[in-house]
Amino acid sequence: MNTAYASATEIATNVRRGNLSPVTVVEETLTRIERRNDELNAYAEIADDYARERAAEIERAVGDGNPVGPLAGVPVAVKESAASKTGLRRTMGSVPFRDSVAETDSTFVTRLELAGAVIVGTTNTPELDHKTTTDNPLRGPTRNPFDPSRNAGGSSGGSAAAVADGLTPVAHGKDAGGSLRVPAAWSGVYAFKPTFRRVPDVTRPDGFADDLGVRSSHGPITRSVRDAALVLDVIEGHHPRDPSSLPDSDDCYRDAVERPIDGLEIAYTPDYGTFPVETEVRETVADAAEAFGRAGATVERVEVQLGYSHAELTDTWLDLVAANLAAMSEWLARHENLDLLGEYREEMTDGVVELLESGAETTATEYLHNHVVRTAVHDAIEDVFEEYDLLVSPTVCHPPVENATEESTLGPEEVDGESVDPRIGWCPTYLLNFTGHPAASVPAGTVDGGLPVGMQIVGPRFADETVIAASAAFERVRPWAGRYDAIRD
Repeated sequence: MNTAYASATEIATNVRRGNLSPVTVVEETLTRIERRNDELNAYAEIADDYARERAAEIERAVGDGNPVGPLAGVPVAVKESAASKTGLRRTMGSVPFRDSVAETDSTFVTRLELAGAVIVGTTNTPELDHKTTTDNPLRGPTRNPFDPSRNAGGSSGGSAAAVADGLTPVAHGKDAGGSLRVPAAWSGVYAFKPTFRRVPDVTRPDGFADDLGVRSSHGPITRSVRDAALVLDVIEGHHPRDPSSLPDSDDCYRDAVERPIDGLEIAYTPDYGTFPVETEVRETVADAAEAFGRAGATVERVEVQLGYSHAELTDTWLDLVAANLAAMSEWLARHENLDLLGEYREEMTDGVVELLESGAETTATEYLHNHVVRTAVHDAIEDVFEEYDLLVSPTVCHPPVENATEESTLGPEEVDGESVDPRIGWCPTYLLNFTGHPAASVPAGTVDGGLPVGMQIVGPRFADETVIAASAAFERVRPWAGRYDAIRD
């Protein structure tokens, strides 16, 4: 069994049955990482010794007849800026944190390992996750597996590239503006952003930051919907140290994969009424959306009335992120004697410095006014769900961009002849971080000779299983697994 493109479901099933050695799986994964990562730059750190020890433990447990969990022997990569694994670095792609080492495990990492997963390393991100391309002063850009001259997207770009290129079957990401869905769209893989706090996030020193800022979510990046559902079943559920975490779900997301979508009414928007979209992306997603009809659903185009221009919406997201970054910076200066805008100013990305400075100048009144904009977006999305079960759209508005030099890769400055903010203004994904709705990105097709395009599927809050079911139904009628043949070796 060649495990490079084996699914997590296949690996775990065969390991539990004793038909596949987890040691072999990990060795084959590490070998492929060693061979391919120099070109992709997907991994920030490779935990080879730890992964080998962990795989050996699982193999002994299987041999002794002990339970090993639903992710038995499955290699998993975690996003470096958003995951703590004891002993691994957490540099966040930033010079001031280059020597930072995690002293604890994140809640979801603990849950993954209790389910039998093997953490094989951490993945590359932009500096402090401040943009939706992956490039930073410490490591440079993560390259797109379908065209290494282009970017993999961000901020979970290393995770998406690693999954697409067979360097792991599962990777973790955290999504505060599209950081799961954007790189999935550009790298041709599947990503799922759960309802806000379906997966708990025990953040300190501020456990309430996401309640007032953009609503971020941990989630899986995989090559199949079934694998994402398998991971979600493991990592979801209440945690008492997260004041916003949801109760344990009664749903089994793996069961939702098999659920038919006959009778579902699906709304389609090409642009949310305000975002410019490149013609080839618009046409590819419009064609993909029609596939839901073949799966038994009804698809109708709708006009979404957000009440604000894409520029105003983007400014709101940037203001919220800037204020949160500035608060973090102030805390570090007070408690860790780490002055980001002092001694490290010249070593950080210009965009990070700009956000830190603007965030420090934001008044409480200005910060709270942004929630008026968020409320309008929430109402507009809920207006759609009064009549429809799901909402689909392009995940992002532009194909993958070329990597820049000197760690400065940004998204497009112009889309379909209209100016956009290159950090995130071409990503309607962040609308769902204003609101906390569940959303996925599925591979919708390709443009420009093979560059991936993603389609976003959005569900009502708490209807995660419906998004999973629709994603799986789409995968059945428009399978994308064969596209990885173009990059296998």
